[in-house]
Amino acid sequence: MLELRQLKAFVAIAEEGYITRAAERLGMQQPPLTRLLQSLETQLGVVLMERLPRGVRPTTAGLALLDEARDILARAEGVADVVRRAARGERGRLAIGFTSSAALHPFVPSVLRRFREAFVGVSVVLEEAGTGELLDALVQEKLDAAFIRSPLSGTQQLQDEPILVEPMLLALPTDHPLALDAGGPLPLAALADEAFVLYRRRVGLGLYDAILVACREAGFSPQVVQEAPRMTATLSLVAAGLGVSIVPASMQRLRGDGIVYRELTECQSLVAPLHLATRIGDSSAVLRRFKEMVVTAAATEA
Repeated sequence: MLELRQLKAFVAIAEEGYITRAAERLGMQQPPLTRLLQSLETQLGVVLMERLPRGVRPTTAGLALLDEARDILARAEGVADVVRRAARGERGRLAIGFTSSAALHPFVPSVLRRFREAFVGVSVVLEEAGTGELLDALVQEKLDAAFIRSPLSGTQQLQDEPILVEPMLLALPTDHPLALDAGGPLPLAALADEAFVLYRRRVGLGLYDAILVACREAGFSPQVVQEAPRMTATLSLVAAGLGVSIVPASMQRLRGDGIVYRELTECQSLVAPLHLATRIGDSSAVLRRFKEMVVTAAATEA
């Protein structure tokens, strides 16, 4: 089997016209270079170089090999470059998940855009789902990272990085009495008699629990009349008049008709965090690059 070092030696000799010059170019002694050429000729069973009074030149067979050898060396260098870039996290594939509310926070699309611009050799695959589904996909290695709305607990396979925190807002139908009097922040306790529409716990996990805890701290248990499969569906049901809900402030970006948002008071702990979840021990260089960019961007936003 031909070796790359034989082809490199042959190409250098053919291009320089002198074995001594080719040896200098390759940073080696003349005798080992001559042996490489001789071994190549022996393997192919042809004479590749015509010895001249001064220097050498390719034979007909040598000229036929020269172009092929150059192509092979160029492809080999291309493969090496691909491998090196992959090792640096500059090539490869990255599957990123996010909840619907996380996707609406400007931080997430912004950092995804910056990553794609910085690492054009990385194929980015995006997936939107509920928190529980995203965590399952991470464990099953269908995703490499996921933006979720709550810190992790009770798992030994996953880890999370806190990114940012945003306030929660009350979402009301436009014809609701509390929407008509939207002068200032509303105490959470004022919602004690309201019907609530919430996203399913497995979809919202931490946010769902945070709302229940905050309501209890305000002296009441929320009357949940309907659960929705997604936060976007929750807002559609609010707009239809089924009840009120409490959602991350970034959900206002949906600009849906039929909804009014109000700030809440007396519930300082009621916030919507954003975390980046990954698998423990994942050594992917591409993922490392992405996490570094996310952490740096989050520090800039803070």
